[in-house]
Amino acid sequence: MQVSEVRIKLLPESTDRLKAFCSVTLDGEFVVRDIKIIDGTSGLFVAMPSRKLADRCPRCGGKNHLRARYCNECGAKLDEHRATKGQQKRTKLHVDVAHPINAKCRSYIQGEILKAYQAELERSKQPGYKPVSMGDLDAELEVPPEPGKEKPSGSEQTGDDFAAGIVD
Repeated sequence: MQVSEVRIKLLPESTDRLKAFCSVTLDGEFVVRDIKIIDGTSGLFVAMPSRKLADRCPRCGGKNHLRARYCNECGAKLDEHRATKGQQKRTKLHVDVAHPINAKCRSYIQGEILKAYQAELERSKQPGYKPVSMGDLDAELEVPPEPGKEKPSGSEQTGDDFAAGIVD
């Protein structure tokens, strides 16, 4: 397996530990999106895409995330200790959607992502820097337009806008 492309979307400078999102293409045929680059206590690391774990209310069957104290559907009080504990005896609230199976693969993918991140950081310092388009991720991170500077009309929208679901 080879990492054939890494696309990095830098986040605005802030004190937040989340530095960027990225997508990785493997062998030119499979894409993993929503990978996060985080500044941890011992340096940068890569967090694979994940989703919140949920369970069902014993009373109505409604779906609730594991930190919920009351059911979203019927309002019944939920057992606070219903979440399972992981290997490190911590409550497991998220599960990876995609992840490497072994340490060698994780190290390879993380290395490629962090190399691309450093290169994107250097490019971002150049005059005229234009960030890489990430399709639907751009729509989520989009800053609302200033008053008087609205989105282009339908005839001026790009294919990226359409693919990202930004079409009016």
